[in-house]
Amino acid sequence: MGAVKDTGRTLHAMSFDVEEYFQVANLRGHFRREDWDKVEPRLDVGMERILQALQRHGAHATFFFLGWIAERHPQWVVRCLEEGHEVASHGYEHLFLQDLGPERLEQDLERTEQALAAAGAPRPVGFRASTFTLTRRTWWAFDTLVRRGYRYDSSVHPIRHPVYGVPGFEPGISRVEVAGGSVVEFPVSTYPLAGRNLPFGGGGYFRLLPGSVTRAALRSLESQGRAGAFYLHPWEFDPDQPRIPASASQRFRHYVNLDRTLPRLERLLAEFRFGSLREVLEREGWLAASAR
Repeated sequence: MGAVKDTGRTLHAMSFDVEEYFQVANLRGHFRREDWDKVEPRLDVGMERILQALQRHGAHATFFFLGWIAERHPQWVVRCLEEGHEVASHGYEHLFLQDLGPERLEQDLERTEQALAAAGAPRPVGFRASTFTLTRRTWWAFDTLVRRGYRYDSSVHPIRHPVYGVPGFEPGISRVEVAGGSVVEFPVSTYPLAGRNLPFGGGGYFRLLPGSVTRAALRSLESQGRAGAFYLHPWEFDPDQPRIPASASQRFRHYVNLDRTLPRLERLLAEFRFGSLREVLEREGWLAASAR
């Protein structure tokens, strides 16, 4: 994988959780798992726009693929690799860690690794859990990641949230030690305010907050010499996706400002330098650089 040219400026991490709009946790009650293959896919729309934007700005990213997606759309795994991006694991079918449990997580990771390998990707070294559900309740997942040879994780969100979050967790890059070894943790970026970590590093927060706020928060991290970590989804670049008759709060979280995601990303890519999570971790000395 080609590296982003080192210009001396801070290199931030960009990532995308590769899943369809009907697999999102916010809408899971409206699409039965057994019906996924019957729903018209929309992945191509977002993936094309994302990859073109990254190419225009000479940026790289990590694409956390669901195994389910890699099986059915291997061409996007190939395209990401050909264009110099990192391919990592997002699990097989977007289940929360607390719903999987240790044994099923092991099976879930293995099935995803097989799907990625069949699509032509090297064994992933990075993982992100569905909906950031690696919490104190599911801390056992680190043991599974170590056992399977993962070198970094990006599943812990150091905020307060009803579904996920580990308040008080180190908001920057750190190392989590478990009995069998350790994993580097690279959380999505937050901004400290009044003793709390406020989320700004992607997803609905990126669409809801004014772009100027996001850029100011990232400049603040940069002034401290800290690398930020962002995440988005292909469906967030598809304002024409079908509208689901969900609750008002679900519709708001999913559809707010979809038409602004691409221009906001373009502005961010123009102003800051972005690479994959692996590139940033190697550059910062958290992972040893190796042949890819």
